[in-house]
Amino acid sequence: MSRLPPLAWFRAFECAARHLSFTAAAGELSLTQSAVSQHVRALERRLGDPLFVRKPRGLDLTDAGRRLLPYVSGAIGELTAATELFRPARREDLLTIATRDSFAQACLAPALPRFSAANPGLRIRFVSTLWADNDLSTEADLEIRLGTRELAGAGATRLFADRVLPVCAPGLLPGRATVADLYARPLIQAVGSSDTWDAWAKAVSADPPPPVSWFVDSYGLALELARQGCGVALVSRFLAAADVRARTLRVPVDRSAAARETFYLARRAGRPDSPAHRFEQWLRAEMEDMERRLEAP
Repeated sequence: MSRLPPLAWFRAFECAARHLSFTAAAGELSLTQSAVSQHVRALERRLGDPLFVRKPRGLDLTDAGRRLLPYVSGAIGELTAATELFRPARREDLLTIATRDSFAQACLAPALPRFSAANPGLRIRFVSTLWADNDLSTEADLEIRLGTRELAGAGATRLFADRVLPVCAPGLLPGRATVADLYARPLIQAVGSSDTWDAWAKAVSADPPPPVSWFVDSYGLALELARQGCGVALVSRFLAAADVRARTLRVPVDRSAAARETFYLARRAGRPDSPAHRFEQWLRAEMEDMERRLEAP
């Protein structure tokens, strides 16, 4: 495969072809007229064909130039579009938040219209995370991490005191269900968490559970399996709250245990008036309000 000519030669040709002038092309490219002319002549020598007819008052494309121009214009357009994806301008109005999908869906999405209304023009990018090492390594303005105090890492502060409880589809169990009724159904558990069915049973002084039937890697999937009637899921009460209110899930046995792992928030250092700071203040207020509602009788 032959080596491609330098990109600068193609840029000089494309710009000169649009303006039909080396002088105008030089102004757009911040080069001298001589440099643009030299780039074009170098390209012509490499290709073995003249690309322009030089006239006293401008340029005309040759047949070879007309054939080449669509390819060069298209390629430069694609490169320009690709470069725009990484353009640092307007970075100040883009807030990047790393979080679990389950937290974003259950806790953030219902409340985000209120934040957007108070912060018009601010764009938000969500980066999905799953395991703790993903959370800690992500390049985000804000990170919402699930884990223990130690696992959450330095600089992260707890959003709320969580509890874990069993949930299931409304018709899966009788209205006055017992722990034995729970154990008669398939149990659903999120792997990678220390908030297991065994830990829950010990915390609420219940008999040890039977073997778990469904293992999933997120609370979000555990909730979905429970909604579909696959069994009883042990999940965060914060993440289940919206489903319980909507009656797409119910708490068959009102016995919850303090969660060993909960959600923590970490924010990059920045100005007090930064979008990340505003989002943090808003989110903490939302979670405090949600916690009060969950604690209310």
